[in-house]
Amino acid sequence: MSTDAETTNGVAGDVFGEAFPEGALPNHQVYEHPLVKRYATKEMSFVWSPAKKFTSWRKLWLALATAEKELGIDITDEQLEELRTNVYNIDFDYAAEKEREFRHDVMGHVHAFGHAAPAAMPIIHLGATSCYVGDNTDLIQIRDALELLKRKLVNVLNVMKNFAEKYRDMPTLGFTHYQPAQLTTVGKRCTLWMQDLILDYEKVSREIDDLPMRGVKGTTGTQASFLELFDGDHEKVKTLNKRVCDIMGFKKCIPVSGQTYTRKIDYHVMTLLSGIAQSAYKMCGDIRLLANLKEVEEPFASTQIGSSAMAYKRNPMRSERVCSLARYVMGLPSMAANTHASQWFERTLDDSAIRRIILPEGFLAVDVILNLLLNISDGMHVWPSVVRARVMSELPFMATEVILMECVKAGGDRQELHEAIRVHSMAAGAVVKGEGKPNDLMERIKKDALFSSVHDKLESLIDPSLFVGRAAEQVDEFLEEEIQPILETNASYLAVESVDGVNV
Repeated sequence: MSTDAETTNGVAGDVFGEAFPEGALPNHQVYEHPLVKRYATKEMSFVWSPAKKFTSWRKLWLALATAEKELGIDITDEQLEELRTNVYNIDFDYAAEKEREFRHDVMGHVHAFGHAAPAAMPIIHLGATSCYVGDNTDLIQIRDALELLKRKLVNVLNVMKNFAEKYRDMPTLGFTHYQPAQLTTVGKRCTLWMQDLILDYEKVSREIDDLPMRGVKGTTGTQASFLELFDGDHEKVKTLNKRVCDIMGFKKCIPVSGQTYTRKIDYHVMTLLSGIAQSAYKMCGDIRLLANLKEVEEPFASTQIGSSAMAYKRNPMRSERVCSLARYVMGLPSMAANTHASQWFERTLDDSAIRRIILPEGFLAVDVILNLLLNISDGMHVWPSVVRARVMSELPFMATEVILMECVKAGGDRQELHEAIRVHSMAAGAVVKGEGKPNDLMERIKKDALFSSVHDKLESLIDPSLFVGRAAEQVDEFLEEEIQPILETNASYLAVESVDGVNV
């Protein structure tokens, strides 16, 4: 039997088996990195952009020439001015053409800079090696990226402070082993998340203060080319190194290096990023569990769809995204550790490709994570009735010791009362677990004459606020003693409005 259309696997038409048509969807045939295309913020993307990278190279060449001129090298003011006025005048096509010719990215950009500033061409990169611009720019980008993360950490802590204050004394069921435990408060639980982020904030601050510039070190770190340039004058070489670091805004310069700065610094930075990711994962993991209990929910837009099939669903998608990105970041320190450990002698190039990936991607991911934490914290919704209902379903068991003590004070026999409570508790537990009914322990105690001395005040003895210890006071003390000083020290950060929000 013939048909008008060919069939493939019993399906009319050949679209399932054909090759992708040439020319179809021409603007969508190249892989797009989801971290950049879907999630990354404009601010962090700029820090790791070609514009930032290669203008930093040019600023480093300008800083080197400026310092060399100050120390007596024959460089004219006109040459420096030509460099200065062309820092942002980059012909990327010309640079790529020269890179293909030389098979060397740095020399491609040396010639592109010289093409824009021909009078200065003879003194660009004088005495330097590729790592002078490459490594120092990496450190500039790391420093700027850390500053951005610090600002966002401060803003997250500020928003979380408001949440912790609002719910400082709202009793909620605590969990250990994810089993019901003594009560805490909603605000106190929030401070646990905040404390982790404070530790991250402190580590970021220290890293910014301690981060050194590679400086002016030469091909294997001996500064031999600069010693030759200055006719053996060691003091001028030392001064050159310090002056370049000063011009580029670094307070410290790494004391010794091979060709590169030690890749141990990258490991420390990746560990720091992993720490923020860990804190975020723990916080959002808790929120996901609380969302399942219907006690706390992340923001949910009026037109947001939780499931394409189940229209009623309110999935904690932002918290899940945080955990997903955090899981990626937490794996990066091992890559940095292996890269550092496998560097031979003064340098091997097997560090290059992986660093081009993990340094920017680690920062891009953590920046997204902090944006999400800010968004979640700012719109987190608590359902007080659900919170209280869960508390009251477990509180009768916790209140039995207080009831026992009150009955003993009224003249009761401690051992007899203890046995009665045990029997009633087992029976109430059987009702909850076996029949799926509410906890009726208090009703059983109300009917037992042994407990008649507390019948008239039983309700007051199971007030949840009596079982939270110092939780509310701990929140107040934590916010005043730990959070407020950070916010006051970084008041300028709170005045900066982030360029990006959370759109998906």
